[in-house]
Amino acid sequence: MTFISQEFLDDLLAQEERLQFPAFDNETALALGLHLVELGRARRLPITVDVRRAGQQLFHAALAGTSPDNDEWVVRKSAVVMRFGHSSYYMGRRSALKDVPFHEAMLVDPREYAAHGGSFPIRVIGTGLVGTVTVSGLPQHEDHALVVEALDSFLAGRASAAPPR
Repeated sequence: MTFISQEFLDDLLAQEERLQFPAFDNETALALGLHLVELGRARRLPITVDVRRAGQQLFHAALAGTSPDNDEWVVRKSAVVMRFGHSSYYMGRRSALKDVPFHEAMLVDPREYAAHGGSFPIRVIGTGLVGTVTVSGLPQHEDHALVVEALDSFLAGRASAAPPR
């Protein structure tokens, strides 16, 4: 279990600030989803990967070892991000730091919202929140870490491939 402090929450917010896209379209969603699937397959991880923009599911894949339950977790974690604008891990850890259950603090139905790690906001620079990228299947801190790792490498790869201006 991760020790929760305000500094830890600040680090999670810094990830959100750092991991933003210059633009995000269907092709970007597909490439991001495939990048996560490649990471999962290489490590033999039992994960479901989901990418959404503006309420539309643009990518979804379930690797070996997952179940329909993972699909439900994806929907509930993504709902947290779209409603509250922060990663599902941040929202859950923030509630834990305050020692108040997320569903009570935010007055939401636990059948619709899951503040467990794995869903991360897709933000476009100058636009804001446009969607989510979600992983389900691992312990919540590992789901979150995998998404952050994938976004780090994906965005770095895109930046290095961009033509000079």
